[in-house]
Amino acid sequence: MALSSDDIQACASRLHQAEKTRVQIRQLSQDFPGITIADAYAIQKAWVDVKIAEGRIVKGHKIGLTSKAMQSSLNIDEPDSGVLLDDMFFADGGLVPTERFIATRVEAELAFVMSKRLAGPDCTLFDVLNATDFVVPALEILDTRIERVDPQTKAARKIFDTIADNAANAGIVLGGRPIRPLDADLRWIGALCFRNGQLEETGLAAGVLNHPATAVAWLANKIAPLGLALEPGQVVLAGSFIRPIETRKGDTIQADYGAYGSVSCYFA
Repeated sequence: MALSSDDIQACASRLHQAEKTRVQIRQLSQDFPGITIADAYAIQKAWVDVKIAEGRIVKGHKIGLTSKAMQSSLNIDEPDSGVLLDDMFFADGGLVPTERFIATRVEAELAFVMSKRLAGPDCTLFDVLNATDFVVPALEILDTRIERVDPQTKAARKIFDTIADNAANAGIVLGGRPIRPLDADLRWIGALCFRNGQLEETGLAAGVLNHPATAVAWLANKIAPLGLALEPGQVVLAGSFIRPIETRKGDTIQADYGAYGSVSCYFA
């Protein structure tokens, strides 16, 4: 790790303040050119710890950057992850308060709800399916507390910035029809994603590492060295299989999963 513990705590405080004030901060990769992936996860953990100290409760995890295209664009070869907290869950068909966020985008995903504790190392796709209660259609709401493009250098944010920013996570909407993990070929579950009635994106869950359960196995193995596991009842967002849809106040987003129902939200 390149950053000191003081640097890590300071970065976490800056992110926390950015979220509260809705004013983005400069890319951490610009301020700390030597920042590492380990530093970025340490900042994320420090920020989540601040939220927990304020009363938030960990409800699960999100996995991002699961598609080859997104990994190539950031010059990485593995996904990233963030933490889902209790205040990030919004009702299907409900209102999402835009005044709480900075620059929202939405992705379509499958969410896994765990029935058993799932711990690495050596966790496999089959272990994930055995430990999952059900899978459900979901929307992930993204936000960015860090500038996407540096105004001076014009540099795009890097993987370190995204990870530190809790993998850009801001909210989650669960909906549609819950699916037992062996009752469908999860790879072939797809969604038509609409903004205000206009079709914006389509995709298949196979876009997530060829099978979304593979992403969940990756996460269980990734957090195992930290002494962590996926716990019963936790929700795990397996990763998006569409490009993010930009949203603004007044937008309605709906993802139609066909036989597996639909999930939607309104940005009020």
